[in-house]
Amino acid sequence: MDNLCCFNSKFSKLAGGRSSCSSGKGRSNQGPIKYGFSLVKGKANHPMEDYHVSKFVQLNGHELGLFAIYDGHLGDSVPAYLQKHLFTNILNEEDFRNDPHRAILHAYERTDQAILSHNPDLGRGGSTAVTAILINGRKLWVANVGDSRAVLSRRGQAIQLSIDHEPNTERGDIENRGGFVSNMPGDVARVNGQLAVSRAFGDKNLKSHLSSDPDVTNADVDADTDLLILASDGLWKVMSNQEAVDIVRKVKDPEKAAKQLAIEALIRESKDDISCIVVRFKG
Repeated sequence: MDNLCCFNSKFSKLAGGRSSCSSGKGRSNQGPIKYGFSLVKGKANHPMEDYHVSKFVQLNGHELGLFAIYDGHLGDSVPAYLQKHLFTNILNEEDFRNDPHRAILHAYERTDQAILSHNPDLGRGGSTAVTAILINGRKLWVANVGDSRAVLSRRGQAIQLSIDHEPNTERGDIENRGGFVSNMPGDVARVNGQLAVSRAFGDKNLKSHLSSDPDVTNADVDADTDLLILASDGLWKVMSNQEAVDIVRKVKDPEKAAKQLAIEALIRESKDDISCIVVRFKG
């Protein structure tokens, strides 16, 4: 058991909960880019609902880095499905090579439709998603639904690439679809009093009031680009983008850096599942 698992086990026992965690790392075959990940179960009395992807693959002579965090709710069936299918659906889009933006939009929509129509029923639960595709180490395409987040560091300055989809900021769209946003004292804003994000995969019972359309953006990876962090809201609830970048820049090994983020989130008493991926663009 490594230090993070020991730390989390002690922390969870103090809180009366169960613990589980995993971590790992890898690297590009064509350059200095390395990645590491760390996933830690939160204190809720349900199984871990965060899933991730982190790997490099070859496609038509190009090297693609595929990185994603899927933060599930009401079970883990939807994030597990996304882990298996979302990147495959994106890369199988005919226009991925010529128009990645359009391909990502279409694949997100197609994947959500598959989840909602799946038999046995997948769609009762749901999931956020933040995905990053790194093409030949030089071009980054990021998309997200929900509040899992992607943050880039350029010369140590944090740049948020994703957009948090929160009920209060998208209240107009939700109400136009016939839904409502509740703001109860002591609780976060929720769609129809239930869901704390305004966009998600799945959630069949709320889908008429929810969107699964991703925000998509791209960024060039240049000499000033240090690293990329993908994480679930278990991290971002207790830490700013700049704080996360400052922590990661001090740790050269990306797996250790991802673990350090998770440890710091636990110290700050994050109760949720915590999942972090760190991609370091320089050795």
